[in-house]
Amino acid sequence: TFCFSGTVIGVVIYTGKETRSVMNTSNPKNKVGLLDLELNQLTKALFLALVALSVVMVTLQGFVGPWYRNLFRFLLLFSYIIPISLRVNLDMGKAAYGWMIMKDDNIPGTVVRTSTIPEELGRLVYLLTDKTGTLTQNEMIFKRLHLGTVSYGTDTMDEIQSHIINSYSQAHSQNSGNSMSSTPSRKPQSSAPKVRKSVSSRIHEAVKAIALCHNVTPVYESRAGVSGETEYAEVDQDFSDENRAYQASSPDEVTLVQWTESVGLTLVNRDLTSMQLKTPGGHILTYYILQIFPFTSESKRMGIIVRDESSGEITFYMKGADVAMSTIVQYNDWLEEECGNMAREGLRTLVVAKKSLTEEQYQDFESRYNQAKLSIHDRNLKVAAVVESLEREMELLCLTGVEDQLQADVRPTLEMLRNAGIKIWMLTGDKLETATCIAKSSHLVSRTQDIHIFRPVTTRGEAHLELNAFRRKHDCALVISGDSLEVCLKYYEHEFVELACQCPAVVCCRCSPTQKAHIVKLLQHHTGKRTCAIGDGGNDVSMIQAANCGIGIEGKEGKQASLAADFSITQFKHIGRLLMVHGRNSYKRSAALGQFVMHRGLIISTMQAVFSSVFYFASVPLYQGFLMVGYATIYTMFPVFSLVLDQDVKPEMALLYPELYKDLTKGRSLSFKTFLIWVLISIYQGGILMYGALLLFESEFVHVVAISFTALILTELLMVALTIRTWHWLMVVAEFLSLGCYVASLAFLNEYFGIGRVSFGAFLDVAFITTVTFLWKVSAITVVSCLPLYILKYLKRKFSPPSYSKLTS
Repeated sequence: TFCFSGTVIGVVIYTGKETRSVMNTSNPKNKVGLLDLELNQLTKALFLALVALSVVMVTLQGFVGPWYRNLFRFLLLFSYIIPISLRVNLDMGKAAYGWMIMKDDNIPGTVVRTSTIPEELGRLVYLLTDKTGTLTQNEMIFKRLHLGTVSYGTDTMDEIQSHIINSYSQAHSQNSGNSMSSTPSRKPQSSAPKVRKSVSSRIHEAVKAIALCHNVTPVYESRAGVSGETEYAEVDQDFSDENRAYQASSPDEVTLVQWTESVGLTLVNRDLTSMQLKTPGGHILTYYILQIFPFTSESKRMGIIVRDESSGEITFYMKGADVAMSTIVQYNDWLEEECGNMAREGLRTLVVAKKSLTEEQYQDFESRYNQAKLSIHDRNLKVAAVVESLEREMELLCLTGVEDQLQADVRPTLEMLRNAGIKIWMLTGDKLETATCIAKSSHLVSRTQDIHIFRPVTTRGEAHLELNAFRRKHDCALVISGDSLEVCLKYYEHEFVELACQCPAVVCCRCSPTQKAHIVKLLQHHTGKRTCAIGDGGNDVSMIQAANCGIGIEGKEGKQASLAADFSITQFKHIGRLLMVHGRNSYKRSAALGQFVMHRGLIISTMQAVFSSVFYFASVPLYQGFLMVGYATIYTMFPVFSLVLDQDVKPEMALLYPELYKDLTKGRSLSFKTFLIWVLISIYQGGILMYGALLLFESEFVHVVAISFTALILTELLMVALTIRTWHWLMVVAEFLSLGCYVASLAFLNEYFGIGRVSFGAFLDVAFITTVTFLWKVSAITVVSCLPLYILKYLKRKFSPPSYSKLTS
């Protein structure tokens, strides 16, 4: 805002739509499931069939009289071919699936935020996952300290602690004995053995370096005051160990400082110019911070120069990734090998080194460093060159191994997804080494698989060479950085995606949120397969919204991802059951439900067509309006809808054999082939029901409506029973309830059935429907329409059983 005098009061930049989080998000789109698209195609085919059948009827009629009026009459009569109730049934089914997912005790806390795509969970081919907070807990644990000749693990940390306690107690006794002050490990007691002395001194130096070389600040919570004030005087601060917490930009650094505290050397205070450490004996050591060189993704290391208050010694400490530090430290024969060993254990490694500086050396460095910082041209390069002049022949102190704990059951879950034929891509903002490390430890990349690390490329030529190198490798995982990915997609989009899709696993590191979403869209466009994105933070929202199916995890980074997703889960391991069990059931049930609703309309339209054909192609309705309404609702609604409770395999079996999931991605449960089978079944049954009614009732032809409709209802109920694979008590209730409703309506709605009224010039009695003749003739027609299908199903199961039946038998 500017005032009139021209003085700037304040400038606000990057607000609203210009903020990073808003620029990284896109407008959410309405997601449509693949099953809905497939059913739309089949409905279009049915509409064409309706028009064709009506035209055929009018043609066979011979275009007599006002044929166009008859054409529209036929269109209305056969309109049941179009499954209008399909949408209602499917939406109700989807609501039921969502309810079942949220009520599943095995995946507590799961929330379904969509009512349109639960069956997408059963069709996924690509799973794109974030790393930190999704596969890992974002909680670091110090696991290993390696000094070259000796390695300490979690079970031997007490040895380090005893070394630290001894060395500092010796230092204090020497300092109290005389005024001299020196590093305790350099003048050990003569009684200590020589090997012990050297290891002790090296541990002492390593722990001190880890306790000093960082960007961590200890913070102390204010005491809970009575008033709601936020600021407290220093007197109100509690400086006890229990009240101390550490703050840093990286959780790794906090872990290292917490570890030094656990072995006896505690960071108690830090400001811009100094930091204070507390020894095991409770003495405070002060170090002045002379310079600090922060970590950057280019340098992959951070450094600090400190002056010991008591001795005046100046030391340059540095820690960083092994790739950056290996050329800086003095020659050694163990660093590379041990880094590899730790990486194979899934640990994040840091190399720690030091260099002692004389006063003259430091003064010389400081003057050159300040001069470089003041230069106008190529300032960054000059500053880096001055710092590099210090980074030579440094003394290697130790190698640390920190584990970013994986979430519970990540390994078996990823193994399950891989066996289910799902290809997993990990998209992370982390650096390459960390991403590769987690990919190995989580078994995203199996131990026997090769990993191709895509070299950084900036030009078209480099990308071409690297792609050729990658093409020559078979069945290997790909690790690529976001920048290299951009270059490859710019020049060789199709070739790159084709090669990457053949990989069993892909890791993209240093990915921006928009890049993550771009990769999702790329996969959808090039493969046409269904994608699923899973993440836990605001930076994953664009990826989640771009994917066909978005899953959010409620993690430490808040609920942004969870609220933007279609499904919200509390742990990564829940995705296994969500896909293998609920995804499978939702797809299979919706496919069966959709095809059965189509069959229900086709069979009654076939009967109408046969009826019209017999009566000289007259456009006369076979059944009265209420019967048609009742047919799609109270008579068949409950049994047909009970298909949403059906399951082909038990949940335990689906989880035990994830390979079953592969069949779902082929889309064989609902295809033009299965649709045509149902069309043929409908034509056969409709023809049998109508012709049977006409053949068996020459004398009492007026009863053709009652007979054929009763046989039709019984056929529908039996067909539901034929389709069901696992019975549920509600299914049995639905079958008998519908039958009961129909029998009751025969008595109450007798005028609709041509009973008890003059019809075709003859008066008939209600009592007729209770006669044996009526019952046996209805039974005979029903048996002829259903029995062959039961026999065919039995033979098919015997000679060509589905994959799941082989497991359940």
